[in-house]
Amino acid sequence: MITVFIKPRLFTVFLLTAWSWQTSTAQNNVLQSYIDSALSNNLVVQQKNVSLEKAQTALSIAKGWYYPTVSFQAGYQTAGGGRSISLPLGDLLNGVYSTLNQLTSSTAFPQLKNQEVNFLPSNFYDVKVRTTVPIINPDIRYNREIATQQIQLSDYELEIYRRDLVQQVKTAYFQYLSSLRAVDIYKAALELAQESRRVNQKLLDNGKGLPAYVLRADSEMEQVKAQVAAAEQQARNAQLYFNFLLNRDGTSPIENNYDESSAIASVQRQLSGQPESAMREELKAMTQVVSIRETLLKMNKSVYQPRLSGFLDLGSQAENFAFNNQSRYYMAGLQLEIPLFAGYRNRNKIKNASLDLQSAEIDLTHTRLQLQLAAQVAANNLLAAWQTYDASNRQLEAAATYQRLIERGYREGTNSFIETVDARNQYTQAQLLQAVNRYKVMIAATDLERQTASYSFKK
Repeated sequence: MITVFIKPRLFTVFLLTAWSWQTSTAQNNVLQSYIDSALSNNLVVQQKNVSLEKAQTALSIAKGWYYPTVSFQAGYQTAGGGRSISLPLGDLLNGVYSTLNQLTSSTAFPQLKNQEVNFLPSNFYDVKVRTTVPIINPDIRYNREIATQQIQLSDYELEIYRRDLVQQVKTAYFQYLSSLRAVDIYKAALELAQESRRVNQKLLDNGKGLPAYVLRADSEMEQVKAQVAAAEQQARNAQLYFNFLLNRDGTSPIENNYDESSAIASVQRQLSGQPESAMREELKAMTQVVSIRETLLKMNKSVYQPRLSGFLDLGSQAENFAFNNQSRYYMAGLQLEIPLFAGYRNRNKIKNASLDLQSAEIDLTHTRLQLQLAAQVAANNLLAAWQTYDASNRQLEAAATYQRLIERGYREGTNSFIETVDARNQYTQAQLLQAVNRYKVMIAATDLERQTASYSFKK
């Protein structure tokens, strides 16, 4: 047995690190749960899923053309008059039959009447079950290929919107957190203004202050109250939009215990990477469109290939609804079709399909360049946002130090009240700027994540 001894201090550090990691993971899972909810409940995602199911149904329909088609067909006709043909059976045979009757001393050979047969049927029915089956038909094969490719295209379109939705949810969540942070900062500034008003009022009551300072403090309080109200309204609007993306009631509460430090750390890792757009579903979708256009071109070129199909009819036809061995019939056959000339329509269809293919290839190249540009711009925007955030951190430190010095100087009588108001305003604005820039970094990182399609969906 091997015994490992760990120093108590090292063990404590390990426990704190593990606890911090677990807390960070749990906090980040809050945003992930919202993303999962949006992907499950968003109305547009549901609509895209319906389109995908329709594409899958279209493939089943295309495969169904390989199977025989069986149908029941029935027809009834009756007519009178029209063209007819005379059959002089009596004139031709009655003399012969009379002689035969005399020779045989019998009436075995009756007398016949002349017949009049109409070309149009009278009280005639035809009932049959027809079975047709394609034997050679390239259109069926190409339609199945197109339907299969259409399913993949619909799946890419769904993934494109899912990625857009993830970006929208993350951006809306960060904007909501930013608005909450602004409310907290303004409320803290209001508390400082109220304390300043209380101090100046106390100094005035003791005969050491000025009425102008009290009035100036009242003005500052009202200004900060207006800023608090505006920030709270902005937070409510951000809450409404975020809940809209999740397809739930606009007033539903939103958890805000998000670990910003881990998000900032992941941004630093993003800054060190090279943006790539090769994994974008938009490129895959455009490539699929090119494949569909190629298949359409092949199908149009196959118009000159022969089509062969077979059929089998099992039925009964007779007049006066007779049904017997003479009325029942079957008929089987083959049908061959070879196009020879169609007014140059087929040739023009082939030309149009070829032009459509060229257009799709150009669109693919253009889209690839656009996505590469978007990824590089997103990376540059993230770098600029990070540099601005870093500068705002230093600005906040300076504003905090300046505010403390002025407040101490005011208490000691070396600085004026106006200077304290200015110092507080600078500190409040520096806090706001630092908070806004921090969330701008997260939003820029979300945009880069979208432009590089680096977000991993759950399987």
